[in-house]
Amino acid sequence: MTNVSAARRHFSIPDGISYLNAAALGPLPQTAVNAGRKGLARKQHPWNIRSRSFFEDTRRVRPKLARLINADLEGIAFSPSASYGMAVVAKNTPLKRGESIVILADQFPSNVYPWRRLADETGAELLTVAGDHSQSVTEAILSAIDDKTGLVAIPQVRWTDGALVDAKRIAKAARTVGAKVVFDLSQSCGVFPFDVTEVRPDYVVCVGYKWLLGPYSLGFLYVAPEHRNGIPLEENWISREGSTDFSRLIDYTDTYEAGARRFDVGERANFALLPALEASLDLLAQYPIEDIGHYLGHLTDRISAGLRDMNIQCPPKSARPPHYLCARLPVATPPNLTEMLEEKGIYVSRRGDWLRISPHIYNTAADIEQFLNGLQSTLSSSSVLS
Repeated sequence: MTNVSAARRHFSIPDGISYLNAAALGPLPQTAVNAGRKGLARKQHPWNIRSRSFFEDTRRVRPKLARLINADLEGIAFSPSASYGMAVVAKNTPLKRGESIVILADQFPSNVYPWRRLADETGAELLTVAGDHSQSVTEAILSAIDDKTGLVAIPQVRWTDGALVDAKRIAKAARTVGAKVVFDLSQSCGVFPFDVTEVRPDYVVCVGYKWLLGPYSLGFLYVAPEHRNGIPLEENWISREGSTDFSRLIDYTDTYEAGARRFDVGERANFALLPALEASLDLLAQYPIEDIGHYLGHLTDRISAGLRDMNIQCPPKSARPPHYLCARLPVATPPNLTEMLEEKGIYVSRRGDWLRISPHIYNTAADIEQFLNGLQSTLSSSSVLS
């Protein structure tokens, strides 16, 4: 097994800081910072930037993104955000009145607003699956899929409570009724398995700034082969056939580059963000995803046990992935709990009534003990714990 516990040396995290908030923002490893600085500095001397420079970084990074989900190279497009990727999906998903769009209650807004608009424009019904304690999130979604379903748009891991969806079962059910399915992997990609050859989704959307430890404003979109002749959001020059020859760019063409490249965001050749993301992906690639899951599962198991000692409940292991843990806060919890924890050097997120704890490869056992001790003392001083 790879020694994941030694990964902290790659990050500039001071002693005394327990950063358990990868689900919000993953810190850049030092190699990514260095690569980003070097890339940004290239524009200080633009006369040294050649036409090939606009293509070299994307050629290296695209296959590294593909490997994250066992996709083919031709299926990957560069996207600046989850909302951008979802907008591509919406543009290429024709629906009609009487059909439904199935989403999960409390999923991230960027995976809700596009479907509200699509429903308004097409007359389709937006069906929000809430579920209840009698069934799993997966079962609740499955029960909502029927012959009227046109699209299923859900996360693999819900951001508010860490609820885990069985992507393979959902995708199979959607295919059975002829519906398309898009998964948001922003809270799972890089630390939890997803294989497009097994799941067979129509689309996958993922940001790069969380679990992929990359910079803000750069992620990816996966497009299944049958949708790669779709309509992009932008008609940019670089995604057109022959764009490598700058002297012939005015020989306008309606032919795109092969595969999903037509969906690439404009100005994809970002000299600072691409090298930074590549460095982060290279670091993650040093650790098999099974080892990452085992290591983070060990940390969240310890957190869960410590929370139980405080009579704070968490979802069972079977309902969540190993890297993600959410605790249902007591009613009397102070509204400024996260700010109080930050004064102790502890960083987590609060989402509604849930306290979200999301460790990554840079976290250690000492971080977990600091969090548990800090939370207990904070709640005790606020008379939440008896």
